[in-house]
Amino acid sequence: MLNRIYVLLISFLLFSAVASCQIGTWNIFNTTYHLTSKWSLFGEAQVRSLHFYDQFHYYEYKGGFLYRIQPNVRIGVSLGSYQTYQAGGNFLEPKRNDEFRIWPQAILSQSIAKLKIEQRYRFEMRFTSDGYRNRFRYRLNVTYPIGKEKNGIVPFFVGIANEVFFTDQAPYFIRNRFMPYIQYRCSKNLSFLVGDMQQFDYAIDNPNSHGFLQVGVFWELFRPSKNAPTAEHSNDSFSSAILLD
Repeated sequence: MLNRIYVLLISFLLFSAVASCQIGTWNIFNTTYHLTSKWSLFGEAQVRSLHFYDQFHYYEYKGGFLYRIQPNVRIGVSLGSYQTYQAGGNFLEPKRNDEFRIWPQAILSQSIAKLKIEQRYRFEMRFTSDGYRNRFRYRLNVTYPIGKEKNGIVPFFVGIANEVFFTDQAPYFIRNRFMPYIQYRCSKNLSFLVGDMQQFDYAIDNPNSHGFLQVGVFWELFRPSKNAPTAEHSNDSFSSAILLD
């Protein structure tokens, strides 16, 4: 009961603080269907705003799969639609970018005591309004559990993630994202995340270069099977599918 009170209090203070600041929002709904301990499917939708729940300028939806080839190694592929609008209004046209994207990725994870370290490598094939582009991304994510395990689930995780973006054309480095966050896992199937995502873009006039309040809801389903994923594997799919995406 106290844990839930703490979560509500922290959330209220956080929302109160950012509501008065020049901060955007980054809203995520992600669902994962675990077929076995190795295979999983996921779908995700996002909507983003440049001000606090105002001036919505971006949405995306995508789907893909993850496959665990080793206990600490996973690979996956996803494809989706990514739509960016003009700044200054809600979904203000004409669009800045109409994009279809395909990306394979590899995820490596390791643990040091309770500390979990995850590295994600992603190659994006981007079919944009301005033609085809390549992009390369590397994300480092570190998490630490808080609280006692109950029914095989640790309720809280704190984490820090940083991701860098590169292209194969000058200026090569184009973006950095950094985010401290807290995750609350209220059951095997449902998790919530709140984070402070700071984004830096190489382009000086890019309106996306500022802070975002990231709020995520993550729903997981499990196919009844003797090879069903463990709670640890379930936490893996949560972190790899969504952070900073």
